[in-house]
Amino acid sequence: MDPILVVGLVVGLALFFDFTNGFHDTANSSATAIATGALKPRTAVLIAALMNFAGAFLSTAVAKAISVSLISEGVNIGPEMVFAGLTGAILWNLTTWLLGLPSSSSHALFGGLIGAALVYGGFAAVNYPAVLEKLVLPSLFAPVIAGLAAFLATRVAYFLTARSQEARKATGIGTGRTNFKVGQVFTSSLVALSHGTNDAQKTMGVITLVLVAAGLQSTGDHVEWWVIIGAAVAIAAGTYAGGWRIIKTMGTGLSEIKPAQGLASEVSTAATILASSNLGFALSTTQVASGGVMGAGLGRKGGQIRWTKAGHIVTGWLLTLPAAGGVGALSALLVLSGPVGLLADTVLVVAGSIAIFQISRRNRITHTNVLSEVEGASEVIASPREVRKAAAKAAAAAKKAAASAKGGK
Repeated sequence: MDPILVVGLVVGLALFFDFTNGFHDTANSSATAIATGALKPRTAVLIAALMNFAGAFLSTAVAKAISVSLISEGVNIGPEMVFAGLTGAILWNLTTWLLGLPSSSSHALFGGLIGAALVYGGFAAVNYPAVLEKLVLPSLFAPVIAGLAAFLATRVAYFLTARSQEARKATGIGTGRTNFKVGQVFTSSLVALSHGTNDAQKTMGVITLVLVAAGLQSTGDHVEWWVIIGAAVAIAAGTYAGGWRIIKTMGTGLSEIKPAQGLASEVSTAATILASSNLGFALSTTQVASGGVMGAGLGRKGGQIRWTKAGHIVTGWLLTLPAAGGVGALSALLVLSGPVGLLADTVLVVAGSIAIFQISRRNRITHTNVLSEVEGASEVIASPREVRKAAAKAAAAAKKAAASAKGGK
């Protein structure tokens, strides 16, 4: 098949993946602002789309890391390999979105590309030290860093605004914590900006990778302007067009997130992502946002971890990379069979995408069939009110059991 045609297919698929990234992940940047009432859903999605578009122009460090570092030096890759990796990532991304499974668009992309590279060039095709440095370690540490920052920021916010009930009655002055909603307008926008900076660059990196592989660009140390603009438009359009499926649940689903907590989680999330983007680390923004929400939840006095829920979230994080890699490897095996396989893979991803969108339109949206990682992370933390209710219920049950035991004697 004509290499130029393959490159065109890859560029189209990469931009489509960027679009799916927008509606799969970006709504999470506004989740806490919607949950606290700082922003209306329609306004939040519009701001997120605009800030994602702007964020794509801030840096290209992540894109260069993908186009230069992912594949081992000297390994001859072709556009077909990138095509196979993208189809695997898209199918996994859309499937988990439909089923509401915790997943990362970023890890789906890297898993698909790594799986395809292993099939094409064997174990030597992947630059493992770079993958460890730029992908694995950041994915482990970034959520923890964001969580610790959000925890400390929440504690400080509550300490600075603390007033006793007696002082409030005497002065008639409240804590002023509702004013944090004003700050959330800016911090949620900053999270969306950071998401565009990190995630749009992944698409830029993939397109640059295939341009170099096809000999249309000499090296991967720079990103063409048309690639930057295309990635920015795609992720912004996806955010505005598809965010509603998550937003509908996210607007009320976050467990008792207060304005102070929302502000703390958004500041820590944005700072972590922006710093990582500057260093060329490819993060899962939803994982970082999840870490921020959990840290803010624990920062409010009385919050406790639900370890079973936490285990579910972490399991989802760990499975996405190898699962998407398996899909990418299967796609690569199909593409290796020649032009017929490439055509079959194209038909499969197009038909699968259309089928998933049609199913999503028929399905009723509830917590059982759509659950974002950030919402799931909020449920990991039992709020002080929930802790008190559980303690009261346990005490009542113990009292009833004691009364029953006494009456039976």
